[in-house]
Amino acid sequence: MRLRDRVALNRRPAAPVPDFEPPPRGVVRSRWTAADRAYQDLKLRIHRELLERIDLNNLARLGPGQATAELKSVIRKLIDEQAIPLTERDRENLSTEILNEVNGLGPIEPLMRDPDVSDILVNTARQVYVERLGKLEPTPVIFRDDAHLLQIIDRIVSKVGRRIDESSPMVDARLADGSRVNAIIPPLALDGPILSIRRFGRNPLTVEDLLSFGSLTAEVVSLVRAMVRARLNILISGGTGSGKTTLLNCLSSFIPDNERIVTVEDSAELQLQQPHVVRLETRPPNIEGKGQVTQRDLVRNSLRMRPDRIVVGEVRGAESLDMLQAMNTGHDGSISTVHANSARDALLRLEMMMQMAGFDLPTKAMRQQVSMALDAVVHTSRLSDGTRKVMSVTEIVGMEGDTITLQDLFIYHRDGIDARGNVVGRFMSTGIRPHFADKLKASSTADTSVLDYLNA
Repeated sequence: MRLRDRVALNRRPAAPVPDFEPPPRGVVRSRWTAADRAYQDLKLRIHRELLERIDLNNLARLGPGQATAELKSVIRKLIDEQAIPLTERDRENLSTEILNEVNGLGPIEPLMRDPDVSDILVNTARQVYVERLGKLEPTPVIFRDDAHLLQIIDRIVSKVGRRIDESSPMVDARLADGSRVNAIIPPLALDGPILSIRRFGRNPLTVEDLLSFGSLTAEVVSLVRAMVRARLNILISGGTGSGKTTLLNCLSSFIPDNERIVTVEDSAELQLQQPHVVRLETRPPNIEGKGQVTQRDLVRNSLRMRPDRIVVGEVRGAESLDMLQAMNTGHDGSISTVHANSARDALLRLEMMMQMAGFDLPTKAMRQQVSMALDAVVHTSRLSDGTRKVMSVTEIVGMEGDTITLQDLFIYHRDGIDARGNVVGRFMSTGIRPHFADKLKASSTADTSVLDYLNA
């Protein structure tokens, strides 16, 4: 018999609650059974009694391990006092869930510890989806009610000095492990609070990991490594969840340790491993609408910080103009990302964002700025089978009339889908010798495979 059912059998009689048949596999239920409600009532009752019995000030003085042990001891005593017959395993599960309510993120804490989960999508208190190994799937996780979910959201955002309420119903934040969080609540979210968590592992993925996943090939790695070390300006483009930030982390690993790197992000998520990294993050306006610091402000300030490299986590608006101007005035070797569907679309998006700077620039002038500043676009994509691929490495050649000229150096060619739904394809070199070949050759760090490719 399930723990919830045992709790329901031993619960004091209460007003009847309609029961529901278990949903079919893969379907998320939107309401609780009577056993679910009884179990949640028990957990809430023990949680409240726990908060009354423990001294939070004394607990804060203990180390993490001691504090957890103390909490577990008190929780087990409270469970014993309920006089409900439970197995040792059930006691441990109940104790863990209550501990998650105190120290963690409640019902979604186990999902946060699952290394295969990359996204946690809470669509109101009654529906939680995850992206596991590239594919979305429902989970049986549910919150007690909207107030319970709001409590978890408030716990997240308050730790980073931000707030969420009816006057400010949207917020971006990050967790201690670097995971990115977005929350939106009523009245903007019509059905209830919405929480989205983009997880980043404690150990960031490496180039070797991407090779093992088949996201790129050794030849592509050799080329992009040489491009980074030769201080070319690179733009990484792709759709949401296509692996742009992961690839940016990997490319940044090729930057020499003796260089000063300044990162600019809207919500800090980059995990650079070099010893000399200065991290800058935007700040939203306060309750009075003042004190906002934008990415454009930070990009401008970074130019005064003697950077060897400027890494902009994601270009979103007017800061694109300042970033391109920096690339054109001696700050080479910069890397950034942008949301786009192709390399060509990425340049068009930059053009559109430059207009957000408030200057009435001619189209040709903006395109000249882009073509002179950037050397290459690396485009990524998440395919239908959930895998991420580097779809192309494209050189920005220059201008022909009013058009920016591009040429692909590597492409991923999709051949079709196999019987198991996996995308079948191959990485191909176009055989085109890039115009920046001389820069790569002049770099003493260019490896043999790149030189062979350039001399072919």
